[in-house]
Amino acid sequence: MKTKAISSFFVLFAIAAGIVSMAPAAFADHSEVTISPAPGSGAPGCEATPDGCYIPSTATVDVGGKVIMSNTDTAAHTFTAGTAEGGPSGEFDTGLLMAGNSFEFTPAAAGEIPYFCMVHPWMKGLIIVQEKEAEDGHGDDGEMMHMEGAASATGMLSDGTKVSVWTSTPTAGEAMEISIEFEGAEHVNHDMMVTQNGKEVLNDKGAHHHDGKGMHKTAPLSSSDPVNITVTFQGYGVNDPKTGPIGEKVVFSNVVPEFGTIAMMILAVAIISIVAVTAKSRVIPRF
Repeated sequence: MKTKAISSFFVLFAIAAGIVSMAPAAFADHSEVTISPAPGSGAPGCEATPDGCYIPSTATVDVGGKVIMSNTDTAAHTFTAGTAEGGPSGEFDTGLLMAGNSFEFTPAAAGEIPYFCMVHPWMKGLIIVQEKEAEDGHGDDGEMMHMEGAASATGMLSDGTKVSVWTSTPTAGEAMEISIEFEGAEHVNHDMMVTQNGKEVLNDKGAHHHDGKGMHKTAPLSSSDPVNITVTFQGYGVNDPKTGPIGEKVVFSNVVPEFGTIAMMILAVAIISIVAVTAKSRVIPRF
């Protein structure tokens, strides 16, 4: 029995070590994003759904990047910067965009741009424009710079797609930035839930990343404690039906910059300890 317990110890330790070694830092790249109206958004109701009336309802793009506004719906829509209450703000206006047509916009300055449909005013969206250097972590020499205090963790979907997150340091009173990458994938749809000490700090549903990479931001945190991140995969593609292992979850527990690897090793030791104690106490029947 002692030999079996020792063998289990080394096998599980090897697995845990392998998981730790597979944790590269993910990064965000928002050089291009595609926004489409939700199917059937020409009638009221989409504004009450988790996905909203434009998908993604909040899109992130670099300064100088490309925003593709593609009307994949059957009804004509506009993508008009501004709000239904205050009117157009002037940054962009597609005019009446017929089904199957698209429009491109290149933002020149960082900031947030709300937009709406002038024909269907219940349709509302938001474009977040970020400075490229701050967003993707590239310096003048083109090398990837690690965000100070950053932590990384990696999981995998059942179809073999590697999912990585890269976070800023959790700080009381400040929002946490979380970059995510679905390696080698395009047109990825997912939900992201982030909790800290059991309290929800982010519930982002219906996110769409054109190149499999994106950034999310939590509400201001109440402490500097680690967070738990749950990513729920919602399929590949822009239109339905979407493909892939829809509904699968990738969970990152106790994400703490600089200590992510240590936390994973502690988890591995805990698992090993449970196996060893179980083996010693013979809770599991011997066959």
